[in-house]
Amino acid sequence: MDSRSLSSSQGQEPYVHKVGVPPKQNLFKEFQYTVKETFFSDDPLRPFKDQTKSRKFILGIEAIFPILGWGRTYNLKKFRGDLIAGLTIASLCIPQDIGYAKLANLSPQYGLYSSFVPPLIYAVMGSSRDIAIGPVAVVSLLLGTLLQNEIDPNTNPTEYRRLAFTATFFAGITQATLGVFRLGFLIDFLSHAAIVGFMGGAAITIALQQLKGFLGIEKFTRKTDIISVMHSVFSSAHHGWNWQTILIGSTFLSFLLFAKYIGKKGPKFFWVPAIAPLISVVLSTFFVYITRADKHGVAIVKHIEKGINPSSVKEIYFTGDYLAKGVRIGIVAGMIALTEAIAIGRTFASMKDYQLDGNKEMVALGAMNVVGSMTSCYVATGSFSRSAVNFMAGCETAVSNIFMSIVVFLTLQFITPLFKYTPNAILASIIICAVINLVDYKAAILIWKIDKFDFVACMGAFFGVVFASVEIGLLIAVSISFAKILLQVTRPRTAILGKIPRTTVYRNIQQYPEATRVPGVLIIRVDSAIYFSNSNYVKERILRWLMDEEERVNRDYQTRIQFLIVEMSPVTDIDTSGIHALEELFRSLQKREVQLVLANPGPLVIDKLHTSNFANFLGEDKIFLTVAEAVAYCSPKLAEEP
Repeated sequence: MDSRSLSSSQGQEPYVHKVGVPPKQNLFKEFQYTVKETFFSDDPLRPFKDQTKSRKFILGIEAIFPILGWGRTYNLKKFRGDLIAGLTIASLCIPQDIGYAKLANLSPQYGLYSSFVPPLIYAVMGSSRDIAIGPVAVVSLLLGTLLQNEIDPNTNPTEYRRLAFTATFFAGITQATLGVFRLGFLIDFLSHAAIVGFMGGAAITIALQQLKGFLGIEKFTRKTDIISVMHSVFSSAHHGWNWQTILIGSTFLSFLLFAKYIGKKGPKFFWVPAIAPLISVVLSTFFVYITRADKHGVAIVKHIEKGINPSSVKEIYFTGDYLAKGVRIGIVAGMIALTEAIAIGRTFASMKDYQLDGNKEMVALGAMNVVGSMTSCYVATGSFSRSAVNFMAGCETAVSNIFMSIVVFLTLQFITPLFKYTPNAILASIIICAVINLVDYKAAILIWKIDKFDFVACMGAFFGVVFASVEIGLLIAVSISFAKILLQVTRPRTAILGKIPRTTVYRNIQQYPEATRVPGVLIIRVDSAIYFSNSNYVKERILRWLMDEEERVNRDYQTRIQFLIVEMSPVTDIDTSGIHALEELFRSLQKREVQLVLANPGPLVIDKLHTSNFANFLGEDKIFLTVAEAVAYCSPKLAEEP
């Protein structure tokens, strides 16, 4: 190994390792490596290595349709688990779907349609064993809000429905495109804290929207902010509330909350909250029918179209003014639906210890929404409440979604007329009960304890949704997430290092108060890559550290600073702006009669320092493998201490 010797005060010549410069990489290979790590970090082609052409073809088909892979090992035990799980989530999804369709300002049957076709497509193409597909509250609210900003669903129901199908089509195209081009990392730009805040705010907004059906109010605001909703509620208190509706809603909401409480008592009671919504619908419908409460102001569902999904291919806008609006709404709804589904899929995959291919999931979700848009469905995704029930019910594969679809099919074919007398109040109660869990206050408290900036993002998204609108809340969530990224990139952390007693280890003096400064030497660590976005800040921050240290030294009559060591092990990369900033720092230090020394630059950094000739400009004898060796060069007397 290359080394150079430096004389100590006793005339000894300790070996100091020279920082190695990596061999020059072929430009094409370097580009190939970068592309692979960016878009193919999971090495999706690994199973195809050393396989025959026929086997590669089969693996390729299985990659697109995973059911062909795991289907070969399907057995009676898995069938039994999937059957029980499918029937259980079907009992939960049917009443929820009717309510979520109303949340999207669509007729009830469209919610059921969206739990028939999309789950079948997902079962064939999806890679998650536990996720349950269908309409969800947050996406339904988001879609309904964005659509009604463009078209009034009451005066133009046909155009509104067509725009909903158009948005669903482009939501699917967005999701599939992200998966095909392996751009799934884009959804990670929405931070966990922002998602917690957005989901919590959306849950509050959804619950407030249900007050119309829960209280029996006929004239209700179209706005979603809490001030407008509460004004609408209280302004109609004297003449707009219906006591029979309130009685039905509050009774069954109490029943649903009690069922949810029982379900939390243990895994064996998982079926109680799962079956409770369907029981509530049956009982409330029977009660309204025999008492004819609908004659006394209790609003009911009335007519639900019988039969399976009709084709809607001709209803999608591929031209005209509504095309651009459909694309915009579809992209937003598709991204939110994707974020929710991937988060749910990863959660249950980690619980069962199997790998979830995020890009395959995106293609599957996109395909099911594209097909769904052509079969009278609106945006479907993974439902957390249904997926949790699916998991607890013992599902083994995605076949549970097929069984759920079969039950929904039978419902559409034979049972929908029975929902005619279902009161809107019970649907409101079911939705309120379903969205309560989206307000994750424990996660918000934990975020506050861990990271205050994350908490600001969480609360910004929450209050944006609650006091403004879903779009504003989403915009705030994305903006704060990007602001955090920019802040961390443009303002990287730096720290002064000191020597841990009786070691040659140098650490942050704020983290280790016992660490001692080296007389005449200032050691600074830069905790980030140095790019054009932060290079000037890094240079100025180092100079400010130096000025602060010089003031302290002068005040305490200590040895003046003669060397400034920059610990570069956390600096993973540097660009031309960063090298230019180091050159400016070197000149500034020369004027102060302070020598610049670098410690432990990584392979990319040292390669660029040599290529730019900065290593020669600084002097190769001032670039060291460790901070300890740099200190030995700068302060020989300290190096001799035990």
